[in-house]
Amino acid sequence: MGKSTLFNALTKKGVPAENYPFNTIDPNVGVVAVPDFRLDKLAEMSHSEKKIPAAVEFVDIAGLVKGASQGEGLGNQFLSHIREVDAIAEVVRMFEDDDVHHVAGSVDPRYDIEIIDLELVQADLQGAQKRLERVERDSKGGDKELIAERDVLRKIVPALQAGKAARTVALDATEQLAAKPLHLLTMKPVLYVLNRKSGTVNVDAEGGERWRQLKEFLDSTEAGHVIVDAGVESDLSDVHDDERADFRRELGVSNDGLDDLIKAGYKLLDLISFLTTGEKESRAWTITRGSTAPEAGAAIHTDFRDKFIRADVIHWDTLLEAGSWAKAREKGMVRTEGKEYVVQDGDTMEFKV
Repeated sequence: MGKSTLFNALTKKGVPAENYPFNTIDPNVGVVAVPDFRLDKLAEMSHSEKKIPAAVEFVDIAGLVKGASQGEGLGNQFLSHIREVDAIAEVVRMFEDDDVHHVAGSVDPRYDIEIIDLELVQADLQGAQKRLERVERDSKGGDKELIAERDVLRKIVPALQAGKAARTVALDATEQLAAKPLHLLTMKPVLYVLNRKSGTVNVDAEGGERWRQLKEFLDSTEAGHVIVDAGVESDLSDVHDDERADFRRELGVSNDGLDDLIKAGYKLLDLISFLTTGEKESRAWTITRGSTAPEAGAAIHTDFRDKFIRADVIHWDTLLEAGSWAKAREKGMVRTEGKEYVVQDGDTMEFKV
């Protein structure tokens, strides 16, 4: 509950957010800037004409109900939409409010998570069992790819039958590669977005059995989670940046839930940013953690990968301390790195090709 309201606040797009189930029929997509004070500081240092942040794409998909994998609610239509995303953010209602309808009739966040997760498991199980039957037969011809797929399915299907997510199955790098084309819903990483509402009874503030069960689940699974107040964030989306802090204090919401959500989503996808800065622009570039310098360069242009010679590298705060690239070079703060260098989050780089 609050999913589309939260999406509106994130993207400032006019997505319907009325108070009733199944209002979201088609998925809505919005590209959201990743908050990064490092970029702000570098742009200020360089007097950049433009500042371009990293971005995350959020997709608002209709909620699931019990029986969705069997076609209840809007069922498989939305399960197919989820298969296209890289990670799942489950918005979980945390507040009591008689004026806001709950599809299950009562507020129990742990139960809501169980229902959603079970429906995803059931949807995966249907597809995985059928696929396993097929590859059991077709792999007899000795095709190595089919044998690899069969072997990984033999591990995953029993877990799904036991009600467990596919991501709980221990797979090595080769097995993960074989599992990727299956597009399993429960292989995707999950972030739980705990949606509070100011001025009402919230499960975490109440501190009763519902919160104990939810906290136990989050701790035992080491699941990523953030706490937001979708209503407050929606109200603040049109407020000028300079005034938001004052409004938050008045509403009793100390942290920026949207910033927390965006950053958590970026982290969940195992993404980091390296930076470039100059008079024309300062920019944060998105790469996968563990990328080498040439792979990072490809984010700017394929020539930076294919014709890579070297990269000049300095961490953003060291560059800021120096005051400019020129001064950093004079002081010997800039390193020259080759093709094997693994780029670190916050590296500021210039590529030589």
